[in-house]
Amino acid sequence: MTEVLSMGWHALPGLLVGAVLGFCGGLFGIGGGIIAIPMLVWFYGMDQQMAQGTALVMMVPNLLIGWWRYSRVYPVPWQRALAIGVLACGTTWLVAHWAIGLPSRQLRAIFALFLMVLAWRLLVRWWRSVRSASNPDASTPALPAPRVGSRYIPLVGVVGGSSMGLLGIGGGLVATPLLTGWFGQRQTVAQSLSLALVAPSSIIALSSYAQAHQVNWSMGLPLAVSGMFTVSSGVALAHRLPERQLRGAFAWMLLATGAWLLLSMLL
Repeated sequence: MTEVLSMGWHALPGLLVGAVLGFCGGLFGIGGGIIAIPMLVWFYGMDQQMAQGTALVMMVPNLLIGWWRYSRVYPVPWQRALAIGVLACGTTWLVAHWAIGLPSRQLRAIFALFLMVLAWRLLVRWWRSVRSASNPDASTPALPAPRVGSRYIPLVGVVGGSSMGLLGIGGGLVATPLLTGWFGQRQTVAQSLSLALVAPSSIIALSSYAQAHQVNWSMGLPLAVSGMFTVSSGVALAHRLPERQLRGAFAWMLLATGAWLLLSMLL
């Protein structure tokens, strides 16, 4: 009985943090890893590689469930999904083994810069939406014409897999704009293909970090379990809040997080 209570006590911080991360992931409509990794670095003093590997424990089941649910509603040709997934997995494996050997401070700087670039892109989109809302005569932009032939879509797996292997996050954040902007795919198709890329590559990334002993399972497993129970609450709240303000708040939060990571390295 004492051992069970002790195990529960040690797992409590991970359960609480996972619940918060799951709620934030549902609220902002984005993978929890982008919030979990800075938190594990700041509050638990983990190296960047350990934080990324631990966050992947939480992300893998959520991504697999999301992939399964999304593919049932928005199916894509299995040959294309398989091709993009295979290329993503191979690239993830190669880049992850390289990233694990990088100095932790260097990898943290790359992660911080990625957050700041992502925040800048989101802020640009947010500002455009604010301007279009203030101009009622503005028409809804049409789907852009493809600039690259669809036969090259599997190569997006290389880009997304590189992000997953290097940072443990960002595969979908990188792939979806490429699929919509360069290949002229509808948003729903782009997101379905992105999940076909990210879900299997997250497993490869996790296995690579685990083989290098860069995963804290005692923290990662409680994160995964409790996060799955609070995602729905975050989604429900997001539906009740103004979407434009929510996007702006998330972008500013990412920008502040990236800047703070860089400053903390200097200080």
